[in-house]
Amino acid sequence: MASAPNHGAPNHGAPNHGAPNHGAPNHGAPDLEREKEVAAVAAAALVENGMTVGLGTGSTVAHLLPALARRRVSVRCVATSPRTQDAARALGLHVEPFGDIERFDMTIDGADQVSPEGWLVKGGGGAHTREKVVAIAADRFVVIADSTKPVPRLRPPVPLELLAFGLAATMHRLGPVRRRDVPLSPDGGVIADYEGPFDDPAILAAWLAATPGVVGHGLFPPELVSTVLVGRGEEVERIDLSGSAGPSGPAGRS
Repeated sequence: MASAPNHGAPNHGAPNHGAPNHGAPNHGAPDLEREKEVAAVAAAALVENGMTVGLGTGSTVAHLLPALARRRVSVRCVATSPRTQDAARALGLHVEPFGDIERFDMTIDGADQVSPEGWLVKGGGGAHTREKVVAIAADRFVVIADSTKPVPRLRPPVPLELLAFGLAATMHRLGPVRRRDVPLSPDGGVIADYEGPFDDPAILAAWLAATPGVVGHGLFPPELVSTVLVGRGEEVERIDLSGSAGPSGPAGRS
């Protein structure tokens, strides 16, 4: 929207002290990439020789891979996306298909939002369905994040993966959903975002999981999460939760 005209007398000579200086660095703003890196290094330090490790997808995991490679530990990794797989192999990490591995010692991944209770919103990179499969198969699920990711309460959007068959009907049933202009998921799903307001993530997670046509959603419950490592400047805040993968039967997680 165009700015309202200033009908007052122009002041051509006086400097405008209130105008922002877009060229000057903002020394008060956190270096988010550095925060992701320090959190990723802390997570890599938890990995030990002989472990099976699930690797997530996204900008924070991009910092994890070189940190893990520098550790020079012998691990078996499974990646949740071709992008992570290619980057990990280029660094010399052993990545194999998710075939015969039934359990991971640890899965490490980023998050888009982390609530005070430990709920996560994930899936900014569109790999949330695979990420949830790998997270729930791990004895420990470690989340790494910069200081902007902890939030007072979760908010939309919530990433979705939708079945291409009947897509229009599924989106109509879901209501406020926007399809992303991105490639299909590695498994052929359509990536979208649920943009409706919600108060209780557990209720929304259950409704999404029960909706035919929804392959997966980006709400991860607290009981899935073992540890959250948050980069704050050069320090790492560690938040330990009671999470583990838990039961695999009908009483399992969303």
